[in-house]
Amino acid sequence: MTDQSENNVLLAQLTRIADTLERQSPPPPDAGRLPKTEAYVWDSTSRNLAAIASVNRLDLALLRGIDHQRDALLANSRAFASGLSANNALLWGARGTGKSSLVKAVHGALLAEGKDCGLVEIHREDIDHLPFLMGFLSQIDRRFIIFSDDLAFEHGESTYKSLKAALDGGVEGRPDNVIFYATSNRRHLMPRQMIENERSTVINPSEGVEESVSLSDRFGLWIGFHSIDQEVFFQIVDAYVAHFGIPTADSDLHAEALAWSMERGARSGRVAWQFILDLAARTQTPL
Repeated sequence: MTDQSENNVLLAQLTRIADTLERQSPPPPDAGRLPKTEAYVWDSTSRNLAAIASVNRLDLALLRGIDHQRDALLANSRAFASGLSANNALLWGARGTGKSSLVKAVHGALLAEGKDCGLVEIHREDIDHLPFLMGFLSQIDRRFIIFSDDLAFEHGESTYKSLKAALDGGVEGRPDNVIFYATSNRRHLMPRQMIENERSTVINPSEGVEESVSLSDRFGLWIGFHSIDQEVFFQIVDAYVAHFGIPTADSDLHAEALAWSMERGARSGRVAWQFILDLAARTQTPL
């Protein structure tokens, strides 16, 4: 084989290696080319934001039984969207109680008030990209709520350290135009065993280590959600029926809703919505 042939073979091999590396490590996104829309989803594969044309959300007025939670998150979000100081927020509590629905509904309320604020969802498995995402969004002249739904960490995971770093902000601090909202069924985001393990690694375990090792302490705003009683459950069902104009003259609405919840062993906003979906289908009412 001639030297030229050997060079051609080597060049082809290097080209294939370079192409493979480029696919594995795509170039950083260009902030100037991000299309302006109301919401995005972070794509960890391409390290870019995928624009969402329409957010699957409910009107804020339809969320019943969580008035205190609604007012707290709305006030914090309005302050942030208006350029004032605001806290990262952790919405924690029972499943199906409206945590993620509230985040999306509050964002919709901000848009309805004329505030230019984008919603960016980052999946729980991509949370180690959060510091990079915050840095990327800091280059854009717009405010963003980063949202992670059902966030929790299991024993043996280390990605929670990226969340700690992002929430603490490091030397530069959190970007002024970015805030982080998370929902979780766990108040402290990770099992007690993980907290105990971190406690054992600090120099002075007796000096308030709970505050230094618990992820939830990085959130300035805690909003708790709890199971609802039967009266509130009926209020949620009634609100949906009135909003969507579902005919109920030929049925005992509350008795049907109660039976539906008993079959599922739970009363929650999610169960109420599932009942409404079934009721709308039976009455041929479009939602």
